[in-house]
Amino acid sequence: MCGIIGYIGTRPATPILIGGLKRLEYRGYDSAGLALLDKNGLTTFKAVGKVARLVDKLRGDLSPEKHESYTVGIAHTRWATHGAPTEINAHPHFDKSRKICVVHNGIIENYRSIREKLQKLGHKFDSDTDTEALSRLIGVHYKGDLRLAVVQALQQVEGAYGIAVLSADEPNKIVVARKGSPLVIGMGDGECLVASDASALVSHTQRVIYLDDGDIGVITPDSVDIRNQDDEPITRGISELDLDAGAVEKGGFEHFMLKEIFEQPESVRNALRGRIDLSEGNSVLAGMQMSPKELAEIHRTILVGCGTSLHAGMVGEYAFEDVAGISSEVQQAAEFRYRNPIVDHHDMVIAISQSGETADTLAAIRKAKEKGTMVLGLVNVVGSAIARETGRGVFIHAGPEISVASTKAFTGQVAVLLLMALKLGRSRRLSQEHGVDLAQEINQLPELIDFVLKQNDAIAKVAERMAKSDHAFFIGRGPMHPVALEGALKLKEISYVHAEGYHAAELKHGPIALLTPGTPVIVLANQTSVLDKVWSNAEECKARGAHIIAVVTEGHAKTDLTDDIIVLPKCGPLVATIPAAVALQLLAYHVARIRGCSIDQPRNLAKSVTVE
Repeated sequence: MCGIIGYIGTRPATPILIGGLKRLEYRGYDSAGLALLDKNGLTTFKAVGKVARLVDKLRGDLSPEKHESYTVGIAHTRWATHGAPTEINAHPHFDKSRKICVVHNGIIENYRSIREKLQKLGHKFDSDTDTEALSRLIGVHYKGDLRLAVVQALQQVEGAYGIAVLSADEPNKIVVARKGSPLVIGMGDGECLVASDASALVSHTQRVIYLDDGDIGVITPDSVDIRNQDDEPITRGISELDLDAGAVEKGGFEHFMLKEIFEQPESVRNALRGRIDLSEGNSVLAGMQMSPKELAEIHRTILVGCGTSLHAGMVGEYAFEDVAGISSEVQQAAEFRYRNPIVDHHDMVIAISQSGETADTLAAIRKAKEKGTMVLGLVNVVGSAIARETGRGVFIHAGPEISVASTKAFTGQVAVLLLMALKLGRSRRLSQEHGVDLAQEINQLPELIDFVLKQNDAIAKVAERMAKSDHAFFIGRGPMHPVALEGALKLKEISYVHAEGYHAAELKHGPIALLTPGTPVIVLANQTSVLDKVWSNAEECKARGAHIIAVVTEGHAKTDLTDDIIVLPKCGPLVATIPAAVALQLLAYHVARIRGCSIDQPRNLAKSVTVE
């Protein structure tokens, strides 16, 4: 949510900041702004809407020669939490003197009390935001040392933040700090950058430093000084980014989402590479850092996540119980963190997050650690907070996912969960013979996904018949139930169609009352032991005039019952969840395209949810 980019060096700052903001557009935002600093002080520009509007303002108000004079600046894309999307509420925000400005991701929870105290001191606030309370508080503490003022202000702050701060009186530095909201510093030759996401830095440097919670840094063109809130120096290692600028370009596709759907054979191949032992029917997951004895001593797994990651965990629950014979449960991360979960040292908590920065999932990790439970991370972003805090787990190696609606992260998560289930199963009851069978199926996933992608044009035709409907149902049983939930989520995220996913048996317990003639019902009817039950539920919908779109295993369609068919390759029910999910991704994409929706940046949504 929101995006930060900052630059200090010798090059013109404006194009670097605008380029960074464009890289960060995928995170979701409703306004944008930047502050530029030179010998004459701070100059700011803000705009409601897309970054393009901010660019128009810059072109109209600054000459090319003036742009050249600014070599320091910070910029921001805002996703509204406090106050409507207006220019006044857009970042950066100033202190009372208007010599200090701040860009901020996160939420200052006690901003009201800070605001009231400052108002008693004569401050008149310009905006409705929590961030302005922070910027003015920094100004109150400023006595010539910006870093110290930031430290003192943050000691009075409750909440989450990633911030970058400029002062007109100290033009040779940017002060940055994080707690619960990611920041990464990029190190160049005679220049430094800071961003909330490494994708904004990739065009300028591959050398980065990831800040941890509580870190406060001062960056100059030639140095990085990181300290904690007690002013003690901290050493943070320099990492090399494992991505290139081309990975965050559309590559000829109309939308990032479509590109990322078609990248899934390769992204899943990357998730599996070097991790399958076909001869032993086992998986090789060194990142779990667990011996066979430790694996065998696990009594229960608890999978926590939010949104799409929660649905991946639900597929994992089936896999862990069916393959490994381990009692498993899935919990929404926000629920786990606020309840009093019963866990002990025999349990394993698996935290699932694409970004590795999801606030509720991070809090769930900390809750589990407090109770002495083993915690593993399943994330996509190397260097993310969850990866660092768990210290063990598995990366899915899906590469950058720019579209807000997750696609390849979901299939990568499920693929890795299947590998984890295989490893746990082989440490218990799963025979080598059955392990080899499952390992071979998992290994074929890139080809199984290709099978579905070749139906893109056919699925687009199905979407044409579905796109006029404002409601849709998705139903499935067993491991296809969470796929139904994920399919419904994808459709409502990007097409704004009201869609609900249900266990197929639940329809007649209430939801079927909403069914009207012509309503699309997407039936996940792949080959399983309960296929007859699924068809029975489909018949109940058909009898009420529903438009049945069946997702079936090759050669197993009921043409007398279905209005449209999407075909899956032959594979087992657990593995089939991935090609089925890809089919529903394509269906949602084409419905949204036909309806003319903003596919990569749907309204009100953000890619990385770093606040509660």
